[in-house]
Amino acid sequence: MVSFYLGKHRLSLNDNTFFIAEIGSNFDGDLNRAIDLIYLAKKCGADAVKFQHYTAESLVSDLGFKNLGGSFSHQKNWDDSVFKIYEKASLNVSWTEKLYNASKDAGLIFFTSPYSMNLIDIVDPYLEAYKLGSGDITWIEIAEYMAKKGKPLLIATGASNFNDVKRVYDSCYKINQKIVLMQCNTNYTIDRRNFKYINLNVLNLFKKEFPHAILGLSDHTPGHETVLGAVTLGARVIEKHFTDDKTRKGPDHTFAMDPKDWRQMVEATRNLEMSLGDGTKRVEKNEEETIILQRRSICARKKIEFNSIINEDDLDYLRPFPEGAFAPYQSDEIIGRKANNEIEKGTIILKSMLQ
Repeated sequence: MVSFYLGKHRLSLNDNTFFIAEIGSNFDGDLNRAIDLIYLAKKCGADAVKFQHYTAESLVSDLGFKNLGGSFSHQKNWDDSVFKIYEKASLNVSWTEKLYNASKDAGLIFFTSPYSMNLIDIVDPYLEAYKLGSGDITWIEIAEYMAKKGKPLLIATGASNFNDVKRVYDSCYKINQKIVLMQCNTNYTIDRRNFKYINLNVLNLFKKEFPHAILGLSDHTPGHETVLGAVTLGARVIEKHFTDDKTRKGPDHTFAMDPKDWRQMVEATRNLEMSLGDGTKRVEKNEEETIILQRRSICARKKIEFNSIINEDDLDYLRPFPEGAFAPYQSDEIIGRKANNEIEKGTIILKSMLQ
């Protein structure tokens, strides 16, 4: 079974799901707000908080977006240029140590998606893991550079095909075997029709083709239905965006989860984890009494005389099923035997009643 540690948390199919609260840009340019969200995420059951380290200059081409001639997908509703929005939403790199310390104090793992080689070197002293965003899945050099740091690498696979995933996975696995492969859909429009594009069964493909990876889900749909499905299929790392108020203005708030939603997601997942079990079919401890109450025993259909030979017409099949009784499939063990005492009608036939 594949397993490795992310901080003090062991990731494996037999361990609890690891929850990452993606704060992203939801701190709205305010360091104190970012710190408050860290502590709030802890209260809601997160295991880690994640930010994004980028500058507008290192991430987008202002001219390139302007030359597209229009806005697309979730960016249609942005009230400024793509470049300006990213510029406003970017994280001040000088805050990194403060965010790391706040996360540590809250008992959470701190990590991020750095979007340049230079930023990888800057944030590395503070990280337990790296996250490669879906948009960088074809930039193999930056993925390999993260992998070389020797820390767990989470790879999001949104808006990619199998060849894209295999290319980046194979390149990174040669360097670092601690990889979390995350199914992802990168439509952020919170349209409920997006559920049909989540394609959770891709996790079965990943399980088959990449047996040495831990599976995960990076998700942007409302609610937690997809999370429960992913965990059932074997995902043990879940990343969802987190905010304290989905009505706030900003690029990530609308599709994030608020504290109420997050708590419900974690609680539902913990219940699901308990219900999945180990796959061994058995009578469970909490069913031991219901066996007695619900199963049928072989009973006397009519009065059976002492020393008479019991035949099929003498038998009935009724609840309960006490210790020492015969189950219906054991009728052959009774038919043809003699009663060593008189057996009244309706009596459950016990092994001690037969010669």
